[in-house]
Amino acid sequence: MATGGRLVAGSHNRNEFILINADEIGRPKPLQELSGQICRICGDEVEITVDGEPFIACNECAFPVCRPCYEYERREGDQACPHCKTRYKRHKGSPRVEGDEEEDGVDDIENEFDIGVNDSRDTQHIAEAALYGRLNVGRGPQNDSQLRNPDAALNPEILLITNGEDAGISSDSHALIIPPFMGRGKRIHPMPFPDSSTHLQPRPMDPHKDLAVYGYGSVAWKDRIEDWKKRQANRLQVVKLQGGGNGGGASDGDGLDDPDLPMMDEGRQPLSRKLPIPSSKINPYRLIIILRLVVLGFFFHYRLLHPVPDAYGLWLTSVICEIWFAVSWILDQFPKWHPIERETYLDRLSLRYEKEGKPSELADIDVFVSTVDPLKEPPLITANTVLSILAVDYPVEKVACYVSDDGAAMLTFEALSETAEFARKWVPFCKKFNIEPRAPEWYFAQKIDYLKDKVHPAFVRERRAMKREYEEFKVRINVLVSTAQKVPEEGWTMQDGTPWPGNNVRDHPGMIQVFLGHNGVRDIEGNELPRLVYVSREKRPGFDHHKKAGAMNALVRVSAIISNAPYLLNVDCDHYINNSKALREAMCFMMDPTSGKKICYVQFPQRFDGIDRHDRYSNRNIVFFDINMKGLDGIQGPIYVGTGCVFRRQALYGYDAPAKKKPLGKTCNCWPKCCCLCCGSIRKKGKGKLNQEKRKKKQREASTQIHALENIEVVEGTDSEKSLMSQRKLEKRFGQSPVFVASTVRENGGIAEGASSASLLNESIHVISCGYEDKTEWGKEVGWIYGSITEDILTGFKMHCHGWRSVYCMPKRPAFKGSAPINLSDRLHQVLRWALGSVEIFFSRHCPIWYGYGGGLKWLERFSYINSVVYPWTSIPLIAYCTLPAFCLLTGKFIIPEISNYASIVFMALFISIAATGILEMQWGRVQIDDWWRNEQFWVIGGASSHLFALFQGLLKVLAGVNTNFTVTSKGGGDDEGFSELYLFKWTSLLIPPLTLLILNIIGVVAGISNAINNGYESWGPLFGKLFFAIWVIVHLYPFLKGMMGRQNNVPTIIIVWSILLASICSLLWVRINPFLAKSEGPVLEVCGLDCD
Repeated sequence: MATGGRLVAGSHNRNEFILINADEIGRPKPLQELSGQICRICGDEVEITVDGEPFIACNECAFPVCRPCYEYERREGDQACPHCKTRYKRHKGSPRVEGDEEEDGVDDIENEFDIGVNDSRDTQHIAEAALYGRLNVGRGPQNDSQLRNPDAALNPEILLITNGEDAGISSDSHALIIPPFMGRGKRIHPMPFPDSSTHLQPRPMDPHKDLAVYGYGSVAWKDRIEDWKKRQANRLQVVKLQGGGNGGGASDGDGLDDPDLPMMDEGRQPLSRKLPIPSSKINPYRLIIILRLVVLGFFFHYRLLHPVPDAYGLWLTSVICEIWFAVSWILDQFPKWHPIERETYLDRLSLRYEKEGKPSELADIDVFVSTVDPLKEPPLITANTVLSILAVDYPVEKVACYVSDDGAAMLTFEALSETAEFARKWVPFCKKFNIEPRAPEWYFAQKIDYLKDKVHPAFVRERRAMKREYEEFKVRINVLVSTAQKVPEEGWTMQDGTPWPGNNVRDHPGMIQVFLGHNGVRDIEGNELPRLVYVSREKRPGFDHHKKAGAMNALVRVSAIISNAPYLLNVDCDHYINNSKALREAMCFMMDPTSGKKICYVQFPQRFDGIDRHDRYSNRNIVFFDINMKGLDGIQGPIYVGTGCVFRRQALYGYDAPAKKKPLGKTCNCWPKCCCLCCGSIRKKGKGKLNQEKRKKKQREASTQIHALENIEVVEGTDSEKSLMSQRKLEKRFGQSPVFVASTVRENGGIAEGASSASLLNESIHVISCGYEDKTEWGKEVGWIYGSITEDILTGFKMHCHGWRSVYCMPKRPAFKGSAPINLSDRLHQVLRWALGSVEIFFSRHCPIWYGYGGGLKWLERFSYINSVVYPWTSIPLIAYCTLPAFCLLTGKFIIPEISNYASIVFMALFISIAATGILEMQWGRVQIDDWWRNEQFWVIGGASSHLFALFQGLLKVLAGVNTNFTVTSKGGGDDEGFSELYLFKWTSLLIPPLTLLILNIIGVVAGISNAINNGYESWGPLFGKLFFAIWVIVHLYPFLKGMMGRQNNVPTIIIVWSILLASICSLLWVRINPFLAKSEGPVLEVCGLDCD
């Protein structure tokens, strides 16, 4: 690369590259003066010593530190290596400091002691020179004209160091480095005239020696950064935040007062940071987990050694269930061992990638929206999601929205056409007034003062006009919906009279329509709009289309040909962007130059609208999103939950994560290399790692990165056979599309130049054909993974097995919001689909119990994935355990023998540890007790119904080949006033098991109380344990009972339940008293029949 005689400066870790004029900075160091090592403190290069070897500050660990930082640590710091904490030894040329040991055979008298003679100089100049000595730290070699022969007229009493020539400095003379601003009458900071008693001792200077010998330039690295910012202000363009400023502070050469300097430095800081949970919260939590494990050991020791002979079956069943619960708890608990939170810096992202007067350098993002049935997923909800995407706070030329219509519905197509037209008005309104959220339905539904903080005089008028426009838009959409209720016999017809290609949902060609982002379509203010593309993949009978996963893979290929953004965001059609800066939040992780390369996706939590205030069926799932996901983020990252996730395209292509850089080797000076034990052990470890890598390559043939296309251009014309072989490998992996295959190796995205729109659309139709994926690795190693209706778990699991890590981003304003089924039956069907997907994964080859060993998956992350696929199996022991209290009350037996003092202590300790774990989790996860309790209740409800049916359906699919139909969850939120859907009762077979458990336990409670009444006071003691057990089950099933009761004319369900219980108990007492039987006056005497006479 030609640099034009300029110095090349940069930072590998920060991915920066700067060209600076050599005549402005001074003479660059010759190559032989640099060692190639970087100081870990200040970032400068470590110099070469006079012996031709790199300067080594610490002989124990060889931690790379430059000489100025070494000198400063010895003089002002703790005199120890920052890496191994070993005390620094004095090197030749370094002044002696307090604590140095006597060294034999070292002759360095001229540098060992600081000997100087007080010289009566101008104290004001001396103070200024001392200040400049501090400000000059870390600059490296300064400009010779500044250091040795300044332009300004200097104090003639002070001798100078000239350029390699002796300026008449005798052995008893002294010289000072004069700052360049002294002669200009300006100072960076005002230095008060020092007191005459202040002792400032000049130093003898030899022009042939390095300045670091005398201690100049050896100050803290923080001061070096400050001076670096000063030089950058004078020589480089400073990034402006607002309006262009005149930069007056930088023009005079004293740039430390320039207000843009903090901006420039801020733009080079990390874009995010981890926020560990405070030790005052997490340490007690970990301690309770350990104590709970110990208590569990004592508990099972007691349970196994104390069986119940007269109720052996009940005892054995309970012990088996308790062991399974303990294993499930371990799988769920330990991935939460190291929870973290994260914080992003959007201002730094803008400073780094959005410089004034230059095009934005933010990465392109393709947004995927998937929909299937417009009757269950209303087009108005999909339209709001699309509008929120088009109005997102991100450069419009870098956003492309792809809507996948897997139902090929003309209703969706027409609704999207109306949405594109309305977006021309809605998008500029959002950006002009910076409103939130940018989905019009939810923006206009907010019950807030919309005039608050809105000072624009035209806001009220334009808001009212926009609301009228949106109401008209809703009317047009509703007309389309009502028209679509009755399908014509001849099928739908388009406006030009041609039949709609998707009239047959199971047999239709692929369809692509670009609504926005082409042909100069702009908003009403003349601004460019993001690209909006409608996609419906081809479907033919006899092909397996793989449901949602297949539709997402089709979008991956289409987007790669049309826009090929390096990052992808996928959302469900009912999940609109609630925070317009959500994409920037994700880019703070993805585009971070230090840690972004290993991140495969950024997952956002799911938040919901339209849920009842009490969240009866735990739709918000707060415990999972605010506790479990934070724990996973501290290991290898959260699992993928199917929506609200920003992907790296290269990770979706099945490539491995970038390899970790090897740490610097450890040097040891205590023994020769041939007999050094530590070096020998390192070599042995190195051999072990080499063999391990060979095994990994054999085990993960499919995960090998294929970058052969890059090599095709190199070997083209020289080795045609090799080029052809590489092309065949790529086509076998990605399919028979040269355009798409070429896009897979562009890590930074972008499409080929010179390609016409017609050719690109032609190729796009090709890649969404139903037979394109045949004999390729799509769905196996590339894209969304097939084999389960919960493709999200499989896809994230495969990425983590490739060594990638994910990130959990929780901005203060939720990034996305969606709708959830608030009806009991719909909620159970949703949980059934999730559980069925986990059962399918359990029986597949991708089961985390046996898949992915030898890859990049961490053990605690594997625990989490195992827990995500085995939790449906918990339904069997859960139902058995919930049935036990009813049997105990009906039979009069119990699962534990008579409790001793030891057993009482163990049981109490177990209950306290369980409660303490939950309390501490709520504390560090900032979860309310209501959310935690609803989660516990629905765990029992879902486990007793949906999980059990999912297990049976999964077994039928594996053993008998019986497939289940994919049911789309109805989208739409309830209204805040009535929540009519909440009280709607829909009968389904999923209600049978929990209803049976509820009836059994209620009957058991009634029978147990009646038995105690009949048998007297002695039977009340054993009854309390059984009653507690049964009431525990009833309380957990209480939300289910409320759903069964529906709306009871505002009569609380709890009153009905207690009324039934009290009525039953009173009836039993009434029968026990027998008030209508005749009472005898005394004993009845009978004649024995013997003649006593």
